[in-house]
Amino acid sequence: MTYTYYPGCSLHATSRAYDESIRAIAGTLGLELAEVEDWNCCGATAYMSVNETLSHCLTARNLALAAAQGGDMVAPCSACYTNLMKTNSYLKEFPDLKEKVDSALAEADLTYGGDVKVRHFLEVVVNDIGLEKIRGLVKKPLDGLKIAPYYGCQIVRPLSVEDDPDEPVLLDHLLEALGATVVTYPMKTTCCGGSLMGTKEEVARRLTRNLLLCAAQFEADVIAVTCPLCQMNLDGYQTRINKEYGTAFEIPVLYFPQLMGMAFGEQAEPLGLQRGVVPLGETVSRYVEGSR
Repeated sequence: MTYTYYPGCSLHATSRAYDESIRAIAGTLGLELAEVEDWNCCGATAYMSVNETLSHCLTARNLALAAAQGGDMVAPCSACYTNLMKTNSYLKEFPDLKEKVDSALAEADLTYGGDVKVRHFLEVVVNDIGLEKIRGLVKKPLDGLKIAPYYGCQIVRPLSVEDDPDEPVLLDHLLEALGATVVTYPMKTTCCGGSLMGTKEEVARRLTRNLLLCAAQFEADVIAVTCPLCQMNLDGYQTRINKEYGTAFEIPVLYFPQLMGMAFGEQAEPLGLQRGVVPLGETVSRYVEGSR
């Protein structure tokens, strides 16, 4: 199965582990990921509030490039997925906006007819590869590993990867197929604060603390994430949150492809497992090939 792959900026920088783990398991899954040639930043969700038209132009350029390559477009980053989906939707719904975007694309000798199907990597894995095949690929089941599935807010609303934005289940079912124990996690679609960590950090730290507290209350060994910014907030700020709130969180926060790679028997380094701020700890390390 071949897809046009849009990594976005985070997966080439602060969230390299996400990109590394996806590429590490792609061959096992039978996926060919053709990266969009000369892709640009989608503007992230913040730019959408600064200059909406220019933000759509940025995103539309990526869609136009993907259309030229053909196939469904896969975006692992939740913010990128949201922006690509939103631009696709808005260009069909608002003719005035489409006219402005078309004019901008024409300056770069590009056109976009709105025919690219944007997919999140989670949805591709579950719906295209299928849980039955994934179960058959598991060499080292995650038996006994208690995982809190955290979807974040952007892939469930406003343009959800599945039917129920309040009670998504794709990640739950995927983790179960890997042999893990999916713990009750009632905050699995609650916002972590997102980019507020750069503008109103106190508010974002409080929101992130609540997510960690919920996972700890349900005795999760790991939090599984689908979004680079969610991973950064939950993983990178645990030490500061512990100091501020007097907590003692030591919960590894892993991308779901990393957990898939663990279950497939992949080595630790190709999955980027050494890149997390919070150590894996003994409980998680015993599931990892080549961990120290």
